[in-house]
Amino acid sequence: MKARDHAPQRSFDGSMEQLPIFLDIRDKRVVVVGGGTAAARKADHALRAGARVTVLADSVNDDFKEWADHPNLTVLSETPRKEHFQGAILAYGAAEDREIDLKVHALARDAGTLVNIVDSPDYCDFVTPAIVDRDPLLIAISSSGTSPILARIIKARLETMLPSAYGRLARFVGELRGRVMEAITDGPARRRFWERIIDGPVADLVLAGATEKAEATLNSELEASRREAARPTVGEVYLVGAGPGDPDLLTFRALRLIQRADVVLYDRLISDCLLNLVRRDAERIYVGKMNRDHTMPQEDISELMVRLAKEGKRVLRLKGGDPFIFGRGGEEIERLAHAEVPFQVVPGITAATGASAYAGIPLTHRDHAQACVFVTGHGKNGRLDLDWKTLLQPAQTVVVYMGLSMLPELTREFLARGADPNLPVAVVENATRRSQRVVTGTVTDIADKVAEAGIEAPALTILGTVVTLRARLNWYHPSSAASDEGDCLHAMPFDPVETSEFA
Repeated sequence: MKARDHAPQRSFDGSMEQLPIFLDIRDKRVVVVGGGTAAARKADHALRAGARVTVLADSVNDDFKEWADHPNLTVLSETPRKEHFQGAILAYGAAEDREIDLKVHALARDAGTLVNIVDSPDYCDFVTPAIVDRDPLLIAISSSGTSPILARIIKARLETMLPSAYGRLARFVGELRGRVMEAITDGPARRRFWERIIDGPVADLVLAGATEKAEATLNSELEASRREAARPTVGEVYLVGAGPGDPDLLTFRALRLIQRADVVLYDRLISDCLLNLVRRDAERIYVGKMNRDHTMPQEDISELMVRLAKEGKRVLRLKGGDPFIFGRGGEEIERLAHAEVPFQVVPGITAATGASAYAGIPLTHRDHAQACVFVTGHGKNGRLDLDWKTLLQPAQTVVVYMGLSMLPELTREFLARGADPNLPVAVVENATRRSQRVVTGTVTDIADKVAEAGIEAPALTILGTVVTLRARLNWYHPSSAASDEGDCLHAMPFDPVETSEFA
């Protein structure tokens, strides 16, 4: 589709320090060098994963007692040699003796074996993460070797959030997977079925221990899905406000729908970190608009949503800010309603509230403003068409969206219509993001100050005496060297279900 040719260039460098994988080591050989507590932990994990473990140590401490009679554990009082590592899938250097551990690293590398030297990130082909074990459900947490204590603290928090019964739920789903695959052959339909099961009453019954009742309910859901498959399906459109930029300002409902969508239509203000929350296999279509540069006309966007939904897809229309505040969301759902396409609307934090909060400028204040007006500065045919009488009322704040290109004309009009030349003004660029910048001045000089600072869109203008409060209330101080990518924490694309499991 042509629209995607104009999508913003995405950054791909430095996304992850390491590749997270789960490795099948059942009946494969793992070598552990050392007889202390660190070595015992490595041997413990490998044995629990089904490996055949060889421990090389003059002696082992009491931490090995639990595994003393394990058929897959061999303890050898031998000096590490290359043949010990040949054919092994993994090796751990946990002798806690620098000379021995570095020798283990060299021998393992020569044998072509992946090696991990305890507490030595520079000598590790892999790291062993902190694990939340809800067998067969496993959650691994890694700091890429930089802060094991942080990983351990996060593990402890997850332990309190995930009851042990989640393992039972994972086994329940796994046992019925084959039956569901036979009954629902269409991949997307099967994924939706599992989403209903795992996020609905069947999962609640399993977690409560009522497995038989859960299976009966699942069978009823499966029969209903068979009947649905025989009928033409219409999808749904989610019109979601993504907020002004900071991913932490996304609502819980928005996040759930983002992770459910089959197709995403996104604007230019949607950052990489927000797109990373979309399901890995979802189609992404860029439909962004800039002043005098529309990738796709609004009418075509609305028609595309209708067509995709009629194909049975769940369509996410992801907009910056709030879809009903100068976001043309009303026009889009009018078209959906006319076409009888189901839709949901999720409001987002609009740019005015986000920008003002992060700039330390209250939109209302008893001593300054008892009213607030939102207007768009995106003039039709390059001319402003505003209700100047309303905008020039005392004791109010005026927020101008999409008005950066018209700022010189906007300020001239304010002055020509009697505004106080010293009326405070702030322009906020990239509000709520790590790259946020704020320029303040008066209606007389703000246009020149903005031009001198090189402020670029997206930017929002705030006029009113509330701007003077910024000097005392400014709390947000992003690093000048930071980029918006820092907000993402380099998140991997979210996938609510493993493709190999349910698709």
